[in-house]
Amino acid sequence: MLQTSRFLIVLALVSVGGNVRADDEQLLRLRSRHLTLLGVEKWHEKGMRGQGVRVAILDSGFRGYRQYLGTALPKTVLTQSFRQDRDLEAKDSQHGILCAEVVHAIAPDAELILANWEPDTPESFLRAVKWAKDQHAQVLSCSVVMPGWSDGRGGGPVHQKLSRIVGDDLLCCASAGNIAQRHWAGTFRDIGNGWHGWSGLRRDNRLTPWDRSPVSVELTCLPGSEYDLVVIEERSGGTVGEVGTLPGGGVSVRFRPEETKQYSVRLRLVKGPPSAVRMVVLGAGVEFSTMTGSISFPADGNAMLAVGAVNYEGRRSGYSSCGPGAVCLKPDFVAPVPFPSIWRLQPFAGTSAAAPQAAGIAALWVGAHPDWTPLEIANAMRKSCRDLITPGHDIETGFGQLSVPAKP
Repeated sequence: MLQTSRFLIVLALVSVGGNVRADDEQLLRLRSRHLTLLGVEKWHEKGMRGQGVRVAILDSGFRGYRQYLGTALPKTVLTQSFRQDRDLEAKDSQHGILCAEVVHAIAPDAELILANWEPDTPESFLRAVKWAKDQHAQVLSCSVVMPGWSDGRGGGPVHQKLSRIVGDDLLCCASAGNIAQRHWAGTFRDIGNGWHGWSGLRRDNRLTPWDRSPVSVELTCLPGSEYDLVVIEERSGGTVGEVGTLPGGGVSVRFRPEETKQYSVRLRLVKGPPSAVRMVVLGAGVEFSTMTGSISFPADGNAMLAVGAVNYEGRRSGYSSCGPGAVCLKPDFVAPVPFPSIWRLQPFAGTSAAAPQAAGIAALWVGAHPDWTPLEIANAMRKSCRDLITPGHDIETGFGQLSVPAKP
């Protein structure tokens, strides 16, 4: 293992915007140390760099990607937008560029495919996956989570369609999600008048919006039960937000917070027996949370390998979503974050930076063994992981930290 403490200190200095200048050489050294941690530099030295492999990056943010062609990205990339406006760069975000950069750093000779889709429209996401497969992608990476597209247990109609498209000849990696601290799962407990107790007799679960951007509170439950999901403004006690239905089943409340107001979420049983429920909050923190079962679509389904995040000492990042997963063991792996970028001082963090590391490593395996199936590649990745908590699988770090062996 590399000199962890020194590496962390350098990364901390680099990430302080405005106070420390880092030249290209320093950023490249940081990148090299990270690749050494994964074990991929030895593969590069042997000429195994993902030649002949196509990797699809599905994301929402590719603004300005052309200026990185030939540096952080390959000289050429294949692109397609499945938004209604057909604009790959519609969203003012470079999240997808960072994901693609990670794959390119690990598998520099792999070809990259970039695609986005229409927000809140599962069918456009599914079309993007099918298009990538039609373009002969062998590996796919997605670091955007859509919790409401699942039934909360790794199933539902969107998952069923996704599994049919992926089949058994496309290896897919997805970020586990950063919602371990913004998720609650358990059995409904009536504390009076049909209201749920989040903790003890606490009817209100306080929300802490990050800023004035929209907040979404999403609830899924088992069939046969029906709930009211209510967001209140604490001072007035009045309800706020727009109630909607979720593609995976369930309901959501979306609202735009105001600076001087505080909010809480309540849950009331309306129909049927008390059942298992799952709540995810996007755009805000939540007072009472549970980390188990917090992996979100698409990583919670059996069509995707779920990748969580650990720090450079091998400890799970507090935000990194956990298993166990209802349909299969989750997460599959974890990867060290942050990942050093060569075009900005702030390194790439979160489980968003973990999934493309798995995709890049998968591309190396595919390049070394083009006759292997995705299942065989996934099994090789599992066997080469470094156990972190207990031998075998655990709900925090899966089969362990991603790495490649000295010999493929």
